[in-house]
Amino acid sequence: MPVDDFGAQLSELAQADQLRARRIVGSAQDASMLIDGQRVLSFASNDYLGLANHPRVVEATMRALKKYGLGAGASHMVTGHHALHEELEARLATFSGFPRALLFGSGYAANLGILTALAGRGDTIFADKLNHACLNDGALLSRANFKRYPHNDIGKLRAMLADSAKGASNTARRLIVADAVFSMDGDIAPVPELLELAEEYDALLVLDDAHGFGVLGYRGRGVLEHFNLIGSDAKPANPRIVYMATLGKAAGGYGAFVAGHEDVVEWIMQAARTYLFSTATPPALAAGAIAALDVMQEDHERRRHLRTLIDFFSDSLKLQYAKLPFSQTAIQPIIVGSNHDALAFAEALRERHFLVPAIRPPTVPNGTARLRVSLSSNHVADDVFDLITAITDIEVQLLGQRA
Repeated sequence: MPVDDFGAQLSELAQADQLRARRIVGSAQDASMLIDGQRVLSFASNDYLGLANHPRVVEATMRALKKYGLGAGASHMVTGHHALHEELEARLATFSGFPRALLFGSGYAANLGILTALAGRGDTIFADKLNHACLNDGALLSRANFKRYPHNDIGKLRAMLADSAKGASNTARRLIVADAVFSMDGDIAPVPELLELAEEYDALLVLDDAHGFGVLGYRGRGVLEHFNLIGSDAKPANPRIVYMATLGKAAGGYGAFVAGHEDVVEWIMQAARTYLFSTATPPALAAGAIAALDVMQEDHERRRHLRTLIDFFSDSLKLQYAKLPFSQTAIQPIIVGSNHDALAFAEALRERHFLVPAIRPPTVPNGTARLRVSLSSNHVADDVFDLITAITDIEVQLLGQRA
């Protein structure tokens, strides 16, 4: 039977230590969480600023929930576009430095919609090799020529753009597409150089700032503020930039948005199928996101504390066998190598009441299975110190036996 094929494929995943399982969460998102009935210190969440359970965010969501109910009822284009959605889009546009923003149900849906709206047959998408899966899927669905350049390799990208420009149609679009912060490595894309190439080769620059929004920059306005490229009333953002960020990580809620030039965003709204044919997110979530933006703009101490923890972790953790690549973000990857060792390492940490996920292929390249440590402003220095101590002990015990 055809069904038997799936059982065989599942067995193959299990033999390769690539079978995944869900954890059952029995508490609110916080540094200390109840996971599968066990109290653990969690270093697994993308709730970087600790806003998922922030009182102001929760209260704003609850007030809107009582006033407007749960569901939006329809897509944004029918009766689902609430006044709270409109207010949030205006706030996000201003915060990110662009004239207009558009809400999506998720980051995955946003990137699928953006790329399929902006590119098609005859166009070319140039994408970083380590981009998130949704950017790759969006590029494939667009039916544009899909070219991937080595990770953060500006020289190779320049050569690919130059080669593509030879004899290209005047109507063909070029898109440079990159994560702003790479979700499994924590490193930051060379955005100024990417923008220079976009200018030189008349391309759009699509940035996925899911892990930078709310965290990078003094005001948390993301990767563009980090590189001093943020737009303002006096100097609008570069119209070549198409900026996507999510509301389910540092903002603590759910959803995503795209921001950019008015005409680009209007076209995405008219053409993105994941926008046109999806029910709008609940208005109460928009109210929570507005409150989260308020906290981001007023409470700079959260970002300062998070940066202190990032520096403390990266400076203090000394590994003998595994590798800790440089990352100035809340994502701190510990590259172990094999799937088996990554799982064993994560399980050893779990036995000491730390939750740090093991990340394996196909999420990361073969041979680079890792622990993905996610730091949050909800952590305190002692939490991070205890994790460092546990990692140091386990690394010697586990990986030293194989050295």
